[in-house]
Amino acid sequence: MSKEQVASGLKSFGKLQFKMNHSRIIALSALVLILVIAFTLRTLPIRWEIPNGQIRLNEFDPYYQYSLTQHMVTNGLFSPYTEPWINTQQWYPGGLDMSLSFPSLPMTAAILYQIVSVFGVNIDLMAFCSMLAVVFGTFACLLIYFIGKDIGGRAVGLFAALFLALAPSFLQRSSLGFFDSELPGVIGLLLFMFLFLRSLDPNKSFRKSLLYSVGAALALSYFISGWGAAYFVLDLTALFAFVLIILKRYTPRLLISYSVTLGIAFLIATKVPYVGLGYLTTGPIIPVAGVFILLLVAELLRHNVSVKTKLMITVAAVVALVATFVPMWYLGYLGDIAGKFVTVLDPFVRAAAPLIESVAEHRISAWGNIYYELGIGIVFFLTGLYFVLKNPSNRNIFLLVFSATALYFAASMVRLLVIFAPIFAIMTAIGIMGLLKPFISLLKESPNPTIKMKRKLARVSREYSGLAVLLIFIILMTNVAFSPQTGGLPRVYGSAYAPTSISSSSLPLGGASLNEPVPQWINMLDYTKTNLQSTDVVVAWWDYGYWLSILGNVTTLADNATVNSTQIENVGFTFMGTEEQALKMLSTYDQSRTKYILVFTVAGLAQTSSGASTYVAVPANLGDEGKWMWMARISGQAKDRFFNSSFMDADHAWTDEYAFGNYSSTTNQWEWNTQGKNSTIYKLLTYTVKQYCDNFSGIITPYYETVEPTYFKTKYIAGVDENFNRFGAIPLVALYEIDWEAYNNATRTNP
Repeated sequence: MSKEQVASGLKSFGKLQFKMNHSRIIALSALVLILVIAFTLRTLPIRWEIPNGQIRLNEFDPYYQYSLTQHMVTNGLFSPYTEPWINTQQWYPGGLDMSLSFPSLPMTAAILYQIVSVFGVNIDLMAFCSMLAVVFGTFACLLIYFIGKDIGGRAVGLFAALFLALAPSFLQRSSLGFFDSELPGVIGLLLFMFLFLRSLDPNKSFRKSLLYSVGAALALSYFISGWGAAYFVLDLTALFAFVLIILKRYTPRLLISYSVTLGIAFLIATKVPYVGLGYLTTGPIIPVAGVFILLLVAELLRHNVSVKTKLMITVAAVVALVATFVPMWYLGYLGDIAGKFVTVLDPFVRAAAPLIESVAEHRISAWGNIYYELGIGIVFFLTGLYFVLKNPSNRNIFLLVFSATALYFAASMVRLLVIFAPIFAIMTAIGIMGLLKPFISLLKESPNPTIKMKRKLARVSREYSGLAVLLIFIILMTNVAFSPQTGGLPRVYGSAYAPTSISSSSLPLGGASLNEPVPQWINMLDYTKTNLQSTDVVVAWWDYGYWLSILGNVTTLADNATVNSTQIENVGFTFMGTEEQALKMLSTYDQSRTKYILVFTVAGLAQTSSGASTYVAVPANLGDEGKWMWMARISGQAKDRFFNSSFMDADHAWTDEYAFGNYSSTTNQWEWNTQGKNSTIYKLLTYTVKQYCDNFSGIITPYYETVEPTYFKTKYIAGVDENFNRFGAIPLVALYEIDWEAYNNATRTNP
């Protein structure tokens, strides 16, 4: 080959490459920009972490995941499961069995942390876990780009990535510090969706289909090992296959992909610690097995067999299903669905389960939640459903089934909006591109120069097309528009531009309204870590258990793991009972260790009606003054047990909060009755606020009548000296020491 031929070939190849890659470069640039936006938004809370000198985790549950990760880094990846590890600082006196934990997230974090450590990167483990949430969230946006690209091209992929990056529910749960189960859940969901849909593509070779099925199985097993919500994806897949059978769209490839994907996923997941073989006997797995049998029947019926044979096969399949699952259910081999999963299917059951209902993220999604999540995008989501329905391919049928089921579950439980976010992003992207496609095509058309009238019509059409594109762009911008209601910040920023819960002391502050951290909880945890022993038991409502045990290094009775509802009822009884009842309950634990009780209250300030420069400290309902009703309801569920154990008597019995008072029609405030004012929670809350008001005597007075507790002595109050002009609300974390000697002397009992 001559030099001229080589040069000519290289020149032609260069032109070809540039021609082929021009649009790809633009798409790649847009994708990189979207990923940068996704990453940047999720790191915004670091603004409030820098003054603390330490990057902490957000909310409560991430500290549980962090403790697992820390144990794995120190003792080995499987150490929580092989020993097993019983954390004696949680759920005293029995301790918390940490081997009953999904391993995907802590194992992933531990492996990645050890990898970066090998390369000499010296980073605090908590800071690493906090930043890992940001990385996972950004990676999810990249994954959904490839899903959207497969479905509708690069433009759909880019829009889907952008919408997922800005989705409030996913943004909140993948921002700095949110190191929790949703991270492996969403990653596993997107990987599974991407690979499983590719495995069903008839244009792929059989070999590639098998490889994609194996990949989907690995993603699904990661999901199963990381989040209990994997039941949703399993049953979604079963429902999708069932719909295809009903629509007579069965193909052998569907059977192979379904069998390989779910079979390998179960094979791997059941070998994972905590999941185990028992996972296969849980209620949600029955539809998966049932659809597999139906697929086998569909494969048999696909061949040319007589009507009689088809009938026999169908009857045999039904008999096999009944003969298999009914005896297993009757003999107790089929496990029940966990309570909170039942309440997702039937949200009205939740009213009878106050322990589940007390968690804000487990409640039914209000219209405000849904609108905040979807915004004006709901219009394009519905449009996307229309375009998908017009072309009912297997892939589009999956999208429709996913959309319908995810929307139902998201409406049933606030937390599951994060499951709906990916499909909403994809369907909205499809809707936008479906609307834009004809207008863009008109803009690209060249007018016909030979016919004057047609040229004019084409020109008008192009002008209207440009206007339509601009209108859609303006509508989309309203989702991220600056608004005075959010302090001038784009609406979507509100989900990320806020400090971590502990850095704001659980106050709903952020953005321009908070220039520095609110240190009350951090100060309290520093105090307990420095001045108390790790064996000292601090009685507190279960919300704060992880903070106290992991950051405060003390022992607690309950936390968000909710593994022992009886003990949570006992804690609720302790707060709602009289001091004597409370200490009688706490006497069932070791008095030498159960030394302290903690309450968290937030006092709001209201100016007096006279207009003078004096204020009244009123309940802000952001601390225990807003949670005590759940303490009453949860402990009230155990009324019979408390009666039988002689903890509760007829004079101080309750089933809910109305035994302690009622709302006043005049003031629209809660009015405590005599029993309420004698409750432990009332005394601790009001006395804490009084001690704060005493520091500003003549300026602030408490709203409620104060009752000083008899057997609880003030040990430390974080925030008692806080400037009342700083936040507009005063968070107070109060630690009281239990005076067992006085109680024992008064009741003439021995410790």
